[in-house]
Amino acid sequence: MLLDVKEVFLNEGAHSLADYELDLSSVAVDGVNPMPKPVRVKAEAVNTAGAVRLIIKAEFLYSRPCDRCFSPSDRNMSLEFEHNLVTSLSGDSNDDYVETPDYMLDLDELARADILLELPLKYLCREDCKGLCQSCGANLNEGDCGCSKNAADPRLEVLKQLLN
Repeated sequence: MLLDVKEVFLNEGAHSLADYELDLSSVAVDGVNPMPKPVRVKAEAVNTAGAVRLIIKAEFLYSRPCDRCFSPSDRNMSLEFEHNLVTSLSGDSNDDYVETPDYMLDLDELARADILLELPLKYLCREDCKGLCQSCGANLNEGDCGCSKNAADPRLEVLKQLLN
């Protein structure tokens, strides 16, 4: 979606609103498509004392397997981002500002980048996820599997002999 911010730049106190759905169902993260439903994006550009600030709010269902136990897990996420808009940058590009030379802003690309950068690097179904048993592969969140916790890795037996 293109947002026209010309009136916002030219008039102090002016604002421009956008409220739409962004389809990110084809975006893959770690081999899965974690956003099966469209992302609700609300954006507002506001001119305050000559400076234009953009606030983006994104709400979506994040659905992917846990990184420890591989159980499917869904979580409603709500993220908020702020950007300073300028019509031109002098010198090198600056990550603190978003350039809008023709007063048109591609909200889809900006919201997509913001969301992907804010997603968790390690996704857990819950904070205290116990993961899988190293021996039998049972999900330890569902109960103890009965495997011996003292079983040593056979590759380390030589080191054990040195300690004895």
